[in-house]
Amino acid sequence: MSAHPALRLLPARLRRDPLVRALVALDPDPRRVLLAVAAGTAALGCAVGLMATSAWLIARAAEHPPVLYLQVAVVATRAFGIGRGVLRYSERLVGHDVALRGVAALRERLYVRLAAADPATAAGLRRGDLLARVGADVDTLADLVVRSLLPFAVSVVTALASAALVAWLLPPAGLVVGAGLAVAALVAPWLAAVGARRAERGAARARSDSSAEVLTLLDGVAELTVAGAVPARVERLRGLDAVLARRLDEAAGPAAAAVGLSTLATGLAMVAALVLGIQAITGGTLRHVLLAVVTLTPLAAAEAVTGLPAAATGVVRARAAAERVLALLDAPAAVAPANGPAEGDHPAVAGGSTAEDTATPAAGTTLPRPHLVADGLACGWPGADPVLTGFDLDLPPGRRVAVTGGSGCGKTTLLLTLAGLLPPRAGRLRVAAGAGGPQVDLADVAPATVRRTVSFTAEDAHVFTTTVRENLRVARPDADDAELDAALDRAGLAAWRAGLPDGLDTVLGSGGAGVSGGEHRRLLLARAFLVGAGVLLLDEPGEHLDPATADDLLRDVLGAGRAAASGPAVVVVTHRLAPLAAADEVVVLDAGRVAARGTHAWLLEHHEPYRDALEAESGLVGTTP
Repeated sequence: MSAHPALRLLPARLRRDPLVRALVALDPDPRRVLLAVAAGTAALGCAVGLMATSAWLIARAAEHPPVLYLQVAVVATRAFGIGRGVLRYSERLVGHDVALRGVAALRERLYVRLAAADPATAAGLRRGDLLARVGADVDTLADLVVRSLLPFAVSVVTALASAALVAWLLPPAGLVVGAGLAVAALVAPWLAAVGARRAERGAARARSDSSAEVLTLLDGVAELTVAGAVPARVERLRGLDAVLARRLDEAAGPAAAAVGLSTLATGLAMVAALVLGIQAITGGTLRHVLLAVVTLTPLAAAEAVTGLPAAATGVVRARAAAERVLALLDAPAAVAPANGPAEGDHPAVAGGSTAEDTATPAAGTTLPRPHLVADGLACGWPGADPVLTGFDLDLPPGRRVAVTGGSGCGKTTLLLTLAGLLPPRAGRLRVAAGAGGPQVDLADVAPATVRRTVSFTAEDAHVFTTTVRENLRVARPDADDAELDAALDRAGLAAWRAGLPDGLDTVLGSGGAGVSGGEHRRLLLARAFLVGAGVLLLDEPGEHLDPATADDLLRDVLGAGRAAASGPAVVVVTHRLAPLAAADEVVVLDAGRVAARGTHAWLLEHHEPYRDALEAESGLVGTTP
């Protein structure tokens, strides 16, 4: 992560501190932070003023003075009472605004960083772990602002002001009150932090693992039930919950001691102030009507420090969250070729050139009618052996290629490589703007241009809990309703769209609940069409559908735009073979290599395993009730 300008103003030790770096990454607005601190301090100041004024008013009223002598105190009491509520609301409003803006800024940084990071970064994280980092951990850092930093700042200012007020009335009592508030504001939070550190040992990892296990159970409950693995998963989840419970038990003692110490310190300060006040009245150095003020002001000031043990616990938890978030922010960027410029630094088409004197597309552009060519491509994840080698592909505009083969033969990894999401392990992957145009390595093209040129739709692409319109605009935020309708119609959802109760404003359930499996897949296909990319890469678009629905969907995919010579090129990975007569070429993968390739008809005639697989598939369809 590049250094934030604010970090340069801090000492070197603080610049390396993960918690400080995470707070800077939240990019809080200093003016809003100061406004929140001012509002919070004023709210607690009103609480102290209310207590002090009320105490004086009651003591003075007991002397039965003329009522005019009490009017100022009466008005001040009302003002402090009203001001406390208004200012507390204002402090919460501004403080949460700072925190929520920080959440948005930090999550945006995380997503941008993950998009540009080495693929091994995301590959090394389970989905539940990734969700915990960009979700719960970022929320914890936001809570740090609202529940820890602002309370500490407000408490320090209010405690100093309260001690100063008492010291102005009775200096010895001011020193005692200051000492009691210092113990409650420093020692008690330190004790709570000790307990929190005990709880956090392994707790963050246990929470992440627990999230991953829950997601695995929710997403794969059917498969796990068939495999008989649900009891083992549930037992592991119980074990993780037990770990968290033990950590909380370990922290309970110090946390209770911290709260008790805070209450004891402020209580003793109040008693000591009472004793000193009585002595001062006896000695004639304090008016008796001020005794209530000297005694009860520490009680009001205690409100400023009683929440600090919980705030200290939040700091400890936030530190663990910061370390996990920074592990993503500091993830190494994807390694670019020696002659490949970074994103945003590519020369314009007219000015840039490669070693072969070919133009490099500028960042943010889209290649018109791209022609994708792979020579001797080897595909695999960084740090692991290639799962597919020796793959060649010539994909001019409008060409339809289907890739099939058994599980684990490298089909999805191939699509990720063709999409530029994984670097080729060997061979070359080139792209040209149109037939006969100059070719450049895909790795030399700006990632923003690649994303607009090559569209990849994963097998488990998500449908969000929002409207149909916003689900489609994930692909292209600037698309208007006419373009959204056209994408849905092109994906074969015209009738479905016409039947939506609220049109494009119809809200879909979580994960696409409320739509059938076929509609779900076609909605993802419409999203891919909406990108307007010249190359569509589709991973198992018919997965989890009944055979007839899957075959209809595949035929539509392979036939989409075929009449137009400038239509998009399509590479589709599928286990279904019956609809592949619509493909220009079928590539059969086996054991990490190309076992056969040709048209559907040619493979049926010359490749026995392909013919056998189709016959088995047809027999399965025939026996389906």
